[in-house]
Amino acid sequence: MAMNTCEGRGSFTEEQEALVVKSWNVMKKNTGELGLKFFLKIFEIAPSAQKLFSFLKDSNVPLEQNQKLKSHAMSVFVMTCESAVQLRKAGKVTVRESTLKKLGATHFKYGVVNEHFEVTKFALLETIKEAVPEMWSPEMKNAWGEAYDQLVAAIKAEMKPSS
Repeated sequence: MAMNTCEGRGSFTEEQEALVVKSWNVMKKNTGELGLKFFLKIFEIAPSAQKLFSFLKDSNVPLEQNQKLKSHAMSVFVMTCESAVQLRKAGKVTVRESTLKKLGATHFKYGVVNEHFEVTKFALLETIKEAVPEMWSPEMKNAWGEAYDQLVAAIKAEMKPSS
């Protein structure tokens, strides 16, 4: 089923915002564990994605005990969720421009491609679904999906070599 993307930017509704905020309020008490789950799912679906992380290259610590992975995973999860929560208020992705430029340049440098963003989206939605099973619905899935897509679009717009 094709997503209805012809509405373009700002198609994040009040209802979608409410669903995102409601689920984030439950999840934010547990961002360390959820962030790690999110990344372990990414690596489960796409083991090759581990090569994109310098701090995993020479590590023989099990993934779930890797402190650098834990803190990275948590910050990515929190940034993604907070960006989703702010989307409607701000009318756009609210990650600081300097952060977006850095994210764009980093994702460019490490050769992140569309499939990685797709895998990440799938892993994010699965993680949220497991975190708030009693709230999960097609509407909530669409709300988080839309918020994620807008964040990725903002990152992709900055995906070029850092000047």
